[in-house]
Amino acid sequence: MVNYTWYNTSVPKDIEVRQVYGIVFSNDFDVLLRIEDNNYKLTGGKPEENESYEETLKREYIEELNVELDDCYYLGYLLVEDNNERYAQVRMIAKIKSINENHIDRATGKMYGRELVSINKVKELLNYQDEAGNLMIDEAIKKAKEIYG
Repeated sequence: MVNYTWYNTSVPKDIEVRQVYGIVFSNDFDVLLRIEDNNYKLTGGKPEENESYEETLKREYIEELNVELDDCYYLGYLLVEDNNERYAQVRMIAKIKSINENHIDRATGKMYGRELVSINKVKELLNYQDEAGNLMIDEAIKKAKEIYG
């Protein structure tokens, strides 16, 4: 069974970061979600060699949704414990700079749907079954309100 724990601290040096995903906000304070196979998801991916978390997030949003981001901030990480494996999934927040014409993600060959949704509907649409994912969303909204006003 996979166990997730939310931390709003830096990732410890001895834990590998395997993902960087973002909760991104419009000027109207809606959240952009990716739609894949009729499921709502956050967007992000695996960091490439010598890439910062911010660089990973910005690259993934261009590749998957053709959306440019600004004002990226580190939020925290989910510690994933799966059998004998432990690794981190970093979460960031960012502002949407521009939403460009949608395109096919070259890595997957898919064109994802994308939808701006009210912050009040994010948890319902993502439908996380664990407390850690829901705590992360709550913290993202709180932090975004503080930073972006």
